[in-house]
Amino acid sequence: MKKTVQDIDLKGKKVLLRADLNVPMADGEITNDNRIVQALPTIEYVLNEGGRVILFSHLGKVKTEEDKKDKSLEPVAVKLSEYLKKPVLFVPETRGEGLESAVQNLEDGEILLFENTRFEDLDGKKESKNDADLGKYWASLGDVFVNDAFGTAHREHASNVGIASNIETVSGFLMKKEIDFIGGAVDEPKRPFVAILGGAKVSDKIGVIENLLEKADKVLIGGGMAYTFLKAQGKEIGTSLLEEDKIDLAKSLLEKAGDKIVLPVDGVVVSEFDKNADYEVVSIDEIPADKMSLDAGPKTVERFKEQLEGAKTVVWNGPMGVFEFENFAKGTIGVCKAIASLEDAVTIIGGGDSAAAAMDLGYADDFSHISTGGGASLEYLEGKVLPGLQAINDK
Repeated sequence: MKKTVQDIDLKGKKVLLRADLNVPMADGEITNDNRIVQALPTIEYVLNEGGRVILFSHLGKVKTEEDKKDKSLEPVAVKLSEYLKKPVLFVPETRGEGLESAVQNLEDGEILLFENTRFEDLDGKKESKNDADLGKYWASLGDVFVNDAFGTAHREHASNVGIASNIETVSGFLMKKEIDFIGGAVDEPKRPFVAILGGAKVSDKIGVIENLLEKADKVLIGGGMAYTFLKAQGKEIGTSLLEEDKIDLAKSLLEKAGDKIVLPVDGVVVSEFDKNADYEVVSIDEIPADKMSLDAGPKTVERFKEQLEGAKTVVWNGPMGVFEFENFAKGTIGVCKAIASLEDAVTIIGGGDSAAAAMDLGYADDFSHISTGGGASLEYLEGKVLPGLQAINDK
């Protein structure tokens, strides 16, 4: 068990809080503030307990001086202040006297946000390469470290592992939620446990498939990656997405899995990759040689629905088709609805496109948990050790 923010006394403490405030921005405006909202419970808890919050995060990738212009966290400080209904002091630097004096001047229950940790990457990737001196410096600013950034838990950076190497470290509420839900699903799932995997490439999900075949009762495979499996079964898949070099792997996974792997039975085919292309639904056995499938068909959705009946744990990662095109979103919508309507089941979306789909479709509240970390949740589902998580102190 990892220590959480509730296991320590916060009053009067300088609390370093790593959140995932990596929000999408356009022209200096935040276009989706979900990550800020998700970070609020931990921030509010520390403030209410009388802690002095020194908040920080990365935002995008910073490779040139030019990148700094639209990668500042200042708009996040403004938005955060609106939500907290109190001032959030923004410090436009990542180290130095300005930051140090701002930290020293904080009173109990006050908060500052300092600049994008990746600004440190301009000088030899100090943040991303976990520069020891940088981790030590940031640790020196506080009395205790609360890591609530699950989205970067699979990375060994100065702002998570680096700080944790030098100071007592606990998890925030969001990090704890990810550990409880995804860790729980992988380690001690209520059964039947059904995993649904989609997305474009088998190569992105090999580790996940292999790990879940050992843990889950059924693994339903849709999206572009399904066609490599169908090809491995000797089916004609036309010009559908195919990873030629993964056919043998797909064959061996199918042999190992027996009837555990469930594949699509129909698809929505087109002649060209175009959102307005004419389409028709055909059986998986009847895909024309000159056409490609861009979505799971209605019979596949029904088949997946049947497999979900009575499930007690469901993990979904990856869309069933090209869901950003309206005509090819029906498979993803159908699967999303089927999971959302399950009663008495722990239902988890492993970040990324499937999380976006559930939110866009208005089903976010019908899931037990939507992961905030695409890459991190994938690696967690693979059974990998996440450095940012490992660095948190045990109880």
